[in-house]
Amino acid sequence: MLVKFNQNPFAAIDRVFEDVFRDVATTMNPGFMPNAMRVDISEDDKNIYIEAEMPGLKKEDVKISIEDDILTIRGERKQETEEKKKNYHRVERYYGSFSRSFTLGENIDRDNIDAKYEEGVLRLTLPKVEPVKNVKEIAVK
Repeated sequence: MLVKFNQNPFAAIDRVFEDVFRDVATTMNPGFMPNAMRVDISEDDKNIYIEAEMPGLKKEDVKISIEDDILTIRGERKQETEEKKKNYHRVERYYGSFSRSFTLGENIDRDNIDAKYEEGVLRLTLPKVEPVKNVKEIAVK
């Protein structure tokens, strides 16, 4: 079982505002990057799949870690644009980092998680395992 960490009860409302203002901010400032990436989670009988959109990042800018049953995906963007013309010289810099965290259930095989990053999309495959049952039968004498 995979559970979103720090779930906000107003997340749906926040997403509506993000969607509306993302387009405006991106049009006005091409280097704008929202604080969180879009993530799709799906599963089948054998795996849980996470797809995170991280456009414009290099593979080296993406970090994935697990600590205390929390899977964290981090990204950092560093971009510099320079324009030199006869009458002016303009340099713009955009920096930003973001992360998303998820609580892993006991049915995830942490040692065999697979991560691939291609064309701005991070794809994680989290294999499922049967949870270890801590049941011990005691013989009655």
